[in-house]
Amino acid sequence: MSEQTWLEGRISVEAAIRGQNRVIETVYIRRTKKDRSFSGLLRLTKSLNIPVKFENDAFFTDHARGRSHGGVLALVGPRRFSPLEELLVGAKVPMIVMIDGVEDPFNFGQAVRALYAAGVSGLVVRKRNWLSAANVVTRSSAGASELILTAVVDSALDAARFFREQGLLIACTARKSALSLYDSDLTQPLFLLIGGEKRGITRSFLDQADLRLQIPYGRSFEQSLGVTASTAVLAFEILRQRALASQEAVL
Repeated sequence: MSEQTWLEGRISVEAAIRGQNRVIETVYIRRTKKDRSFSGLLRLTKSLNIPVKFENDAFFTDHARGRSHGGVLALVGPRRFSPLEELLVGAKVPMIVMIDGVEDPFNFGQAVRALYAAGVSGLVVRKRNWLSAANVVTRSSAGASELILTAVVDSALDAARFFREQGLLIACTARKSALSLYDSDLTQPLFLLIGGEKRGITRSFLDQADLRLQIPYGRSFEQSLGVTASTAVLAFEILRQRALASQEAVL
């Protein structure tokens, strides 16, 4: 199989198996490993007929990037992506997020981790080859990158055009002419664009956005938040507002 890559660590490997977005060629476990936590992994691989091999330390030294693999590796195929419309399936009030322009795979993985934990409906990314960084992204996201529904587009404007036609509001962060995150109604169906620290969000996207959001600071500070922090703040404020709205609807 072409485009094979290695995933490291039990959490990453289990997430790839459960996500069912890759072909899992073989799972490798260090022969000296007798940790009980591996029993779940072994049951999972057995239930899906995924080959498991027990190898010595030399094998892991040859195929792992470092020593943080914890005695588990997997050889996997390329990530399969979903069409945009699939991200809306089953979501009563969709919350779709696109991360664009983030070059550091660790930061990207950390941002995806926050989005998945906050319950986003789906993730959109621009076309690029994440293959070489799949291991870093999976580990830094604690497996979330393998579990979250993900679609690929040519541009943020293409994604915004599609989701607007589906009735979603288009939102993004901005430093000027923006409303405080906490004063905005985020309980509506949303497509949110989060830009990278260097390039930010293009003027063409800002001009057509329905909502421009700003994260207020607790003191005067000229610098913007990093993508991982800003993503977490945005995602969990949306979660908070929607949870509150659901409670009020019941009452």
